[in-house]
Formats: sequence, structure tokens, C-alpha cells
Amino acid sequence: MTKAAVIGLGTMGPGICATLARAGMTVTAYDVSADQRAKMPELAKQADGVLAALGVAERTKAPITVADSLAAACAGAGLVIETVPEKLDIKQAVFKEIDAAVATTCIIASNTSGIPITKLQDGNLAPGRVVGMHWSNPAHVIPMIEVIAGNQTDKATVTWMVDTIKGLGLLPVVVEKDVPGFVENRVLYAIMRECVDLVEKGVISAEGMDACVSWGIGYKLSVIGPMALLDMAGLDIYQAVGSYLNKDLCNRADVASYVTGRTGQNKLGMKTGGGIYSYTPEQIPQLRASRAKKLVAVRKALES
Repeated sequence: MTKAAVIGLGTMGPGICATLARAGMTVTAYDVSADQRAKMPELAKQADGVLAALGVAERTKAPITVADSLAAACAGAGLVIETVPEKLDIKQAVFKEIDAAVATTCIIASNTSGIPITKLQDGNLAPGRVVGMHWSNPAHVIPMIEVIAGNQTDKATVTWMVDTIKGLGLLPVVVEKDVPGFVENRVLYAIMRECVDLVEKGVISAEGMDACVSWGIGYKLSVIGPMALLDMAGLDIYQAVGSYLNKDLCNRADVASYVTGRTGQNKLGMKTGGGIYSYTPEQIPQLRASRAKKLVAVRKALES
């Protein structure tokens, strides 16, 4: 497989395209938005610059082609990665289009953040070739990729995907059961729920929360995983603290008004110039560049 298609060029798509292209694949990209298609070359160039800073080897690389239709993007592809908005109806419609545009031997992967893969492979002409390939944002910086099989996914498809990710120089992690959110986002959203609850209750400021998590658990967890951390701290300590703390942790099933109130006002974060924090148009590219530089340094340190 040398040709890949990436469908969806929002937050994740350009970084995925740059990563695949730098690894030697022929990449064709498509987005239903003409504006996103127009932005794609510059966004992919920026992502490729970050990959160069990481020291990722550049294999024989063809230019990334931006197609003007999904069918054109998928033509002749051995791998199609879907990365469209996180709405089941949209993804199912896109999967139906992809299914009609590719051979039954083409691997169709979804970058969904948490929709069960089983729901996306229903009705597919060859459901055994449908698999989850969940990249972490930013896709061109974070090396870990979750691989998730749906109920009908062939074992050979999972093996193929694991080998392909390794061939990209990245880290595949197989999720053994197709649960909503998979693993990374289930852990992340549990953390986010507690963080939002504590800020909303006035226990700590948003700035204080970011400092506490980044320089506390975030710093440790980047080197010592949670299961290894249990061993380091002692299971007896976890049992003792968990016996009283677990019952006091946030367990709400809805989304806090701290978030819904802002989304209702279209305060969505960096994409709208403000969410929890406020951003000027000049600050946004500066923040992205600064964070990319720091993530590059952290990845290099962890890989050393």
C-alpha cells in the first residue's frame, strides 16, 4: 500500500497527511469545505516543519494532492482515513461514500475520538476491513495511535494496521474492546470532568488548575504510566486514599454549565477567539507554534 486518502481537513487532517507523506506514502486529501481545501497546503507545510524538527526521516515524498471530490481522493487508495466531525450521522454518510469509491480490499479507518467502530462498519460492503485508527491531537506530534476493532473487523486488518503504524515510526496501542471513547479519551474526559467541576466550584482558578495538572500529574504521567505509578506509590496507599476520596469525586453524567454556558454563547475556545481564556488573532498562531516547540522537546526527551 503506497496510496492513502485522508477525508476531512479540520483539526487533525493536515497533520495526518503530512505524517503519511513524510513516511513515503502518496497522499490525496479532501474536505467538503472549499475553504479547508484551500488552507490545506499551508497547514500541511507547517506540520511537516514540526516533523522535521522532531528529526523524523523524510522518505521519498510526493506532494500532497488536494482533490475536489471524495471519489477522486479515494480513487486507487489502499488506505482511507476518515477524520470528519464527531457526529454519527455525518460519519455514516461519509463511510457510505467511501465504501462506494474504493475496492473491497482497501482498508477504511476512522479517526473518531469515541464513536464505536461497530456503528461505522454496519452496512459496509466489506466490514472486516473497517478499523479504528485514533490519532491524538496534534496528530503530527503525538506518536501514540489507538487501534480499535469493531465487532466485524478481521484480525488481519488489526495486524495490518499495527504493522503500518510501526512502519510510520509511530506507536500503535491495541484497544481490546470497542467501548465508547476507547481508552485515551475515557481517561482524558474523566480528568476533564473533575477539573471543570473543581474550577466551577471555585476550589481553584482555571490558571491554577492548568499549572497544577501540567506540573503535577501531567509531568509524572509523561514518564510513569498510571499503572506503573500505582506500583511506585504503593497499592496500599491508593486503597487507603481511594476508600474515602473516590466517593467525593465528581460523577455527574451531564456536561457542566461552566462549559455549556460558554458553548451556548459560541465561546468555543481558540477557534472563536475565546472560551475559558481569551485570544487575540495574533496570539493564536504564536501559542500553536510555542506549544508545538515544547511538545517536540518533550517527545525528544521521552524518546532519548
